[in-house]
Amino acid sequence: MSEQAAPTASVQSLARGLAVISSFDAEHASMTLSEVAARTNLSRATARRFLLTLVDLGYVRTDGKHFELTSKVLQLGYAYLSSATLPQLIEPVLEELSAAVHESASASILDGSDIVYIARVHTRSIMRVGISVGTRFPAANTSMGRVLLAHQPAEIQQEVLSAGVRSMTGLGIGDAAALREELEKIRAQGYAVVDQELEIGLRSVAVPVFSADGTVVAAMNVSMSVHPNTAGTAQDAAQAVLPRLLEAAQQVREALAASR
Repeated sequence: MSEQAAPTASVQSLARGLAVISSFDAEHASMTLSEVAARTNLSRATARRFLLTLVDLGYVRTDGKHFELTSKVLQLGYAYLSSATLPQLIEPVLEELSAAVHESASASILDGSDIVYIARVHTRSIMRVGISVGTRFPAANTSMGRVLLAHQPAEIQQEVLSAGVRSMTGLGIGDAAALREELEKIRAQGYAVVDQELEIGLRSVAVPVFSADGTVVAAMNVSMSVHPNTAGTAQDAAQAVLPRLLEAAQQVREALAASR
């Protein structure tokens, strides 16, 4: 029994340590022990033990009251970014796309019920929350997330839908049934449009990125700001950039095929 218990404890410790690291984000860049414990559902004593271990390892720093991540955590993702061809192939395509449409362009992958940004080129800040590689947002509330969900098996879609769907701004889709219908529409038309559902003043259009074998490996989007005097609908804005966006996604598909 003891031989089996040790690996289980080790795995649990790893999971908790990663949970502590993941609890920090743009809105929670610096936290107290109590805040970390609350965001990770750990006791104060357990959270303190993991935080101090991360301090000793150099991944977290503290002034005695507040804790924050150090740049050393970037090493955890560097192995993926340096070995994966997808971010390397997508970034120059995004740069060309952004220059062509004069808007910010991004790429992401699906991780559970969230999207995770793997590349981004921004022309200006149009969101209150900063976006960079590694930023996560609920897939249900984003154009890239909906594109990715639309091409997932039914059981994966159901996991996200069963967890509940909530509009973050009060606009657009706010329940699972409506999102299910929207995913079917997105899969049929080949793109998704989200208009101020993630944040007021932001709309975006996204398309899937296919691999050579036809599976969806990522999503790409163009984000646009919305002002009271902005002319045209979200669909109008989407149609203006969609040809370039689809062309960019095809470029990535061809690059992926050539890199095999």
